[in-house]
Order: sequence, then C-alpha cells, then structure tokens
Amino acid sequence: MTFYRHSGPRSYLTSTMTDRFDCYYCRDNLHGKKYVKKDDKHVCTKCFDKLCANTCAECRRPIGADSKELHHKNRYWHEDCFRCAKCYKPLASEPFSARDDGKIMCGKCGSREDGNRCQGCYKVVMPGSQNVEYKNKVWHEECFTCFECKQPIRTQSFLTKGDDIYCAPCHDKKFAKKCFHCKQPITSGGISYQDQPWHSECFVCKTCHKALAGARFTSHENNVYCVDCYKTDVAKKCHGCKNPITGFGHGTNVVNYEGYSWHEYCFNCKKCSLSLANKRFVINGDHIYCPDCAKKL
Repeated sequence: MTFYRHSGPRSYLTSTMTDRFDCYYCRDNLHGKKYVKKDDKHVCTKCFDKLCANTCAECRRPIGADSKELHHKNRYWHEDCFRCAKCYKPLASEPFSARDDGKIMCGKCGSREDGNRCQGCYKVVMPGSQNVEYKNKVWHEECFTCFECKQPIRTQSFLTKGDDIYCAPCHDKKFAKKCFHCKQPITSGGISYQDQPWHSECFVCKTCHKALAGARFTSHENNVYCVDCYKTDVAKKCHGCKNPITGFGHGTNVVNYEGYSWHEYCFNCKKCSLSLANKRFVINGDHIYCPDCAKKL
C-alpha cells in the first residue's frame, strides 16, 4: 500500500506598495489589504472565495482564503474534512491511503480493507466464504491457483518462487534437478556424482542393482558398478596372476602389451622374477623373460 501526505496550507500576502495595486477581478485597491496570488494574478480574498477557491471533495463547499487547504492528485479538502472514510480519524498530519473508489483511509483501516480483498481477483472476500490465507493475505479458494498450470491448489501442498505460487508437481517440473539416470525430478535427498544429480534409488550397480550410496564403486562406459561386479564382469584379467585389474588399492599401475594386460607388480621375469616394468623383455609363449634369462632358454 502506498501512503501519501498532504501539502501545506496556502498562504496569502499583505500589500504595502505605494503605486496603484488592484484586484484582478473587482479592481478594488489592495493597498494594506490581504490578497491571494492565484496564477500570477493578485486577487482580493472576497473574489478569491467567490471565483477562485477550490471545492472540497468531502463537503463540496469552497475552500476559502482563510481556510487551510489539503490536496492530493487534483482533489482538495478543508483540513477538518480530510478524515478517514471508515473511522473518521483526522488525517491532516497522519499517513493515509487513497482507494480506487476515491475514499481516503487511515493506514489501519486501509490495511484492514486490503486484507479482505482477494489477491487474485481483487474482489471482496465475503465472511464465511471458502478462502485461503497465506502470509497475511487472502484469496478466494478458486483464485488461489498454481502460477504454471493455473489450477486451484485447494488442499494440495504448494511451494513458492519469489511472489509466485506453484503446486508441487509444477514446481518440481520447472525447478527441481533431473536425475541423470531416469531424467525425473529429484524432489528430496539425492546424491551427486561427477557433477551429475541422481536419485539415491537410481544410483545402483549396473549388474546386481545394489545401492551404491555410501559404498565403494567404479564406473565404466557411463555405467557404475559395485567392486565385486566390476571385478567379475568388467575388469581385465592380469595375464600373470589371472586376477582382475581393478585399480583399487595395490596394483593400480598396468602394463599392456599386444592385447594382454598385467598388474605392474606381476610384470616380472618368469625365471629370475626381476621386475620388467619400463625395461626390455622377451615374451615366449605365455611367459615373459628378461634378456639374460631369455638367452639361457
């Protein structure tokens, strides 16, 4: 609600000039008399009251030169007539609100009047009618609608975004993060992996469907696996020890050669057990040898 204040009372002057100084209308000499300056014209108080005075919006009588005048948006009042339309409280030095129907109200009555108007259609909410109250505002039940689908919310839960109200489905559809797996909104909880949001129930092992939230897991080709399924179904087998190369813990470095893979700690000479990682070696059948041992074969 916007509050406005009135202007101060109009003042008039007393002439002390020695030259001829007459009223614009009756031509009476204004020397030593009270007069009012109206639109750059000098007017005696009698002519002002009769010809120039504004009409009070409340009592419909002229506002004479001797009266205090208040004005707001091209409307004028006597000071004593400027009162609240509801409680009749004088408003000459008080905050007030101007209604659309032209009534002037004090802040208290204006707030009460606004509180009884529907925030949707701005019509009065009649006592006893079905209505919704939220944050000291009121709506007709059929006017309290979702900003997106425009359907009445009635007894449904709702959420807000700024000043707009949404039913839960529309809010989730418009604002909630979408699960990377099922593409549906995440309404509560959820986890994040590689900057992507997931439902907790969607973040499961590709093979056994075990929930992976809070468990050790790894990914392969955009799928996630628990440790056991990754070892069994996905991981390459070491050509030396025949165990999975998982990258977990010990043995994270891998040696690859002609389609075969080894744990780095398994890439040793078959005869002398010398580690051949980053060294020259000779392969004979399924086994690898250092150059010295290979000569003795």
